[in-house]
Amino acid sequence: MELRQLRYFVAVAEELNFGRAAERLLIAGPSLSQQIKALERDLGVRLFDRDRRSVSLTPAGAALLPHIRAVLERADDVRGRAARMSGSEPVRLGYVSRLPADLVARVSVVARPHIDAWVAPSHTQAARVSAGSLDLAVCRVCTDDLEQHGLNARLIGADRLYAVATGTGPGDVRVQDTTVLFSDDTATWRSWNAYAEQLVRDTGAHAMRIPDSGITGSGFFDLVRRSPRPIVNTPKSQTAALPPDLVERPLVAPRVYWAWSLVWRRDEVRTAVLATVDALTDGVGDLGIHDPDAWLPEDDPHRR
Repeated sequence: MELRQLRYFVAVAEELNFGRAAERLLIAGPSLSQQIKALERDLGVRLFDRDRRSVSLTPAGAALLPHIRAVLERADDVRGRAARMSGSEPVRLGYVSRLPADLVARVSVVARPHIDAWVAPSHTQAARVSAGSLDLAVCRVCTDDLEQHGLNARLIGADRLYAVATGTGPGDVRVQDTTVLFSDDTATWRSWNAYAEQLVRDTGAHAMRIPDSGITGSGFFDLVRRSPRPIVNTPKSQTAALPPDLVERPLVAPRVYWAWSLVWRRDEVRTAVLATVDALTDGVGDLGIHDPDAWLPEDDPHRR
């Protein structure tokens, strides 16, 4: 039994949905399911009742939840006390839209994490790391970005993209039968536009250029309702819940991934920063991006 597995259990218990919990934890859904099953074997009890439509806590899971939360709180307190006693260095970390839910707990044993309040696009965060205003950033980078800015990158998460469509059928949809959006706001959406250009070129999907207001949120949903084809979502989280008249449809042929990198300067020598990299990326795995039917753009540093 590991603290990591206990954190996974709490995330699933709070979301009551393995997909949402996996997104929150920045891990692959199958990996999360395997870790929960391993925890159930170690504890000797079933924690969740699950079928294709729902997830619920068993009586044992509900009874153990407050005790597991207390264990995690005590573990976080120990890490915090150890960090204060060791005088660990602050590490400045920026991001675009997603961070591991247990980041502070994982990092505080080796450093004092400071999450930067300025949430900026991927290319901006990579440039800030290069310039020294950030020590680390979670962002999407290409191989040219790493060379230009003198950065290293490790895989920290991956989003499998899907299409949003009208109707009630949640079935798979081929990428070539979808529309991929490009934003007129090329400054903010530069990384996405470059990614989308390769996706359209490689798969034959339809391209549509739109104002920035149609990329996420209610403007995106209105666009889906008017579209004759499902529209591929962006990795940036939607600002509103999916309306009941729309459905998510998994992309196939190929399965499309957006890889999140943790980046840092190649000349970095500080122990706290390098230890933070290890704390956040050890055990991540490939998250499905190296499967035979997976797609990443050709300039992605994690593509094989």
